[in-house]
Amino acid sequence: MEITRPESVNYGPVESVVRPSVAIGREATPERTAPPDSHRGRGRMRAFKNTFARRSLFVAAILLILLLVSIGVVLVTEALPILRNHSLVDLLTSQDWRPTHNAFGLLPFIAGSFIVTFFAMLLGVVPAVLSGIYLAEYTSSRRRSMVKPVVDLLAGIPSVVYGLWGILFVVPLIREVIAPALGDTLGTRWSLFAITNPSGYSVLAGAIVLAIMVFPLIVAVTDEVLRNIPRQLRESTLAMGATRWETTWCVVRYAGLPGIAAAVVLAFSRAFGETLAIMMVIGNTPLIPNSIFDAAYPLPALIANAYSEMMSVPQYQSALMLAALVLLCVVLMFNVAARRVIVRLGARV
Repeated sequence: MEITRPESVNYGPVESVVRPSVAIGREATPERTAPPDSHRGRGRMRAFKNTFARRSLFVAAILLILLLVSIGVVLVTEALPILRNHSLVDLLTSQDWRPTHNAFGLLPFIAGSFIVTFFAMLLGVVPAVLSGIYLAEYTSSRRRSMVKPVVDLLAGIPSVVYGLWGILFVVPLIREVIAPALGDTLGTRWSLFAITNPSGYSVLAGAIVLAIMVFPLIVAVTDEVLRNIPRQLRESTLAMGATRWETTWCVVRYAGLPGIAAAVVLAFSRAFGETLAIMMVIGNTPLIPNSIFDAAYPLPALIANAYSEMMSVPQYQSALMLAALVLLCVVLMFNVAARRVIVRLGARV
């Protein structure tokens, strides 16, 4: 008997296929659809939330700008009385500070702020950046979990504690150890290290305290910036035969350079505007320092020390407001210039 195989099998139209729920004797439940009004209500609410959030963030940004503008307007308004009687150039270039004789030269205070900040950054930036690189690239997770909280704790210590530590430790160290050692050797050749102030309250004391204060800030920002760099960059360089240090220095450092520069800018702003800790260890003498062992008088310390005495001297308040305005302008100009540099570095990277 010959068996023939059919060429095609007809399963019938698709509509004739019975749904499983009907085949077992259950009624098919119709799909529930939301009414059109409900969709419109949800869409309107989402649009309202989006608009509200966008406008709220815009208002917050405008308020920050207005806050900065209002601070500048108040300082300019309060500084106008002294600017009507004295030339701005004379006030910024004169070294004569005698408020009782109507002399308000701000040059010693401006120079003191720049000098102590320069030496603080010179002492603190390089060790802080290297420490941040070590935390991000070389330390183990266990060791990092022990070191990172210490760095965060150092960043949160109040300024007065650093100032007291400077009085009790840094000033005696400079007076008894560092000043004699450098003065008898380098001080005989260069006036920068000459001992002209044996008290220990000096530019060097303020620079050491400031460097320690900005150290944890630079370390924390550098660590976070380098850890956010994609791991593929490291792995591709290591696969080409580079060492760990070559990878860190040539690839990771270059990729994180804008973030490291931003950390240095934040540290400069913190150091230039620091008041209490510096006021306690720098000596507060209104003279331009010629040596790192000379006393100095930064602008923030001047404002903090002299503001309570302004009522008895005419135009004293206006002079202090001008000092505050100069301080604000220096920080703003430095941040604007540093921002341009960071943008160019980011474009190169």
